[in-house]
Amino acid sequence: MFTIRKTLTGLIIVLVVLGLAAAWLMRGDSAQLTLDKTTGPKPELAEAAPQWFPTIGIAKPVGWAAGEAPVAAEGLIVTRFADKLDHPRTMTVLPNGDVLAAETNGPAQRGPGGITGLVMGYLLSSAGAGEASPNKIVVLRDSNGDGVADQRFEMSNPGLDSPFGMVLREGRLYVGNHNAVVSWPFTPGQTTLSGKPEKLMDLPGGGNHWARNLSLSPDGKLLYVTVGSSSNIGENGLDKEKGRAAIHEYDFDRKTSREYAEGLRNPNGLDWNPRSGELWTTVNERDMLGSDLVPDYLTNVPLGAQYGWPWVYWKKNIDWRVNDPMPRDMFFYVRKPEYGLGSHVAPLGLAFARGGNLMGERFASGAFVARHGSWNRKPLSGYDVVFVAFDNNGNALPKPPVPVLTGFLTKDNTTHGRPTWVAFAKDGALLVSDDTGGVIWRVVAPGAKPAAAITPIPATPMPPAPKQGTKFIVKPTMDSDLTKPQN
Repeated sequence: MFTIRKTLTGLIIVLVVLGLAAAWLMRGDSAQLTLDKTTGPKPELAEAAPQWFPTIGIAKPVGWAAGEAPVAAEGLIVTRFADKLDHPRTMTVLPNGDVLAAETNGPAQRGPGGITGLVMGYLLSSAGAGEASPNKIVVLRDSNGDGVADQRFEMSNPGLDSPFGMVLREGRLYVGNHNAVVSWPFTPGQTTLSGKPEKLMDLPGGGNHWARNLSLSPDGKLLYVTVGSSSNIGENGLDKEKGRAAIHEYDFDRKTSREYAEGLRNPNGLDWNPRSGELWTTVNERDMLGSDLVPDYLTNVPLGAQYGWPWVYWKKNIDWRVNDPMPRDMFFYVRKPEYGLGSHVAPLGLAFARGGNLMGERFASGAFVARHGSWNRKPLSGYDVVFVAFDNNGNALPKPPVPVLTGFLTKDNTTHGRPTWVAFAKDGALLVSDDTGGVIWRVVAPGAKPAAAITPIPATPMPPAPKQGTKFIVKPTMDSDLTKPQN
């Protein structure tokens, strides 16, 4: 009897100790900076606080009841374009007005194994992102122009494997699967995907970041593909990161691809700045440096750009946790991001305001960004759609993002849904996909006239090439080093 009592006492003590340890681990650290301080062209960067166990802040999804909706900014209204969807993520709008929505999730076994994998699986499941991928593309059609999709058609095909980005080009629908870009013959109005797809290019598959977004160059000759890292900071070895944390470029005429830019931990949204003509992207930065680090960002992406991952963040800050040696002279060519979007807000969808949109003068020049929401910050951050204002030169203004849609997060830190993607419908309304809520929202400014077209900044032409046979003669002046005696 004494032995049993002793064993039970010991077991209770062990359980209490384990419970206290779990509570301590789950506590994490709280942010010392307000979210706005980690936004803008010059976000405040806190001192790094490396963690071996992440701060966990999960917003449990509770869905939307009938008649519920997010809160739109003053002067805007929000309505349901479509609902009862199965994890809608990306959207693309076809020339005939049909909206394609990818119902998707990550592939099986996309993350790490062991304890890290178990924790990640728990977090994904708790946030409503752990289910098997539906692997469908839904055609949503507003046949009578009342702002509600009254027709929908599900397109399934064995060739869809965690589909994400979608673009239509010259009679083919290109889809970014987690491991390849594939395409089918497709005409606007079509409601099925038949036959085996044609593979355009292979991509590194799975990993922590599986989503592959697509965007065409304005002339349609080039395709850009985002590929996020497979880890947080390359902790599994940089050999596992080949071709990742990068944006790839495919040339349709030459049938070749190359890495267009790198050092981007997890790029997602892609769009072209209508004033400058530059490619811009949203990027999810690294984790486990505390609730205040590192700000996710919005930035332009020139050819050959390097943004530092995994060694450097925000141009000049070294992540000392990285084991692999940093390339020599890296500080000389790492670029600083253009605009901080806040720490751990998880920015995904990106759409620049263009002519014809119905969002009103307040949102006439700038970019709309869907901030999917944090899982490792206290307090929670993101869970909204914001607008970053730009000047007439195509630069982000030094002011905090303007809220467009809020109310996804409740006072009890549960969430009705998580905004994921943004796109403009053919009639100029802003569409916002909500993956855990299963809704696509439609946002307009009532009575707004279609916005005027944005005038691009005139390109500066290159000087004409010198005529063949032209000779250049350099004549030193009296101040030139060429006239001074050499020691």
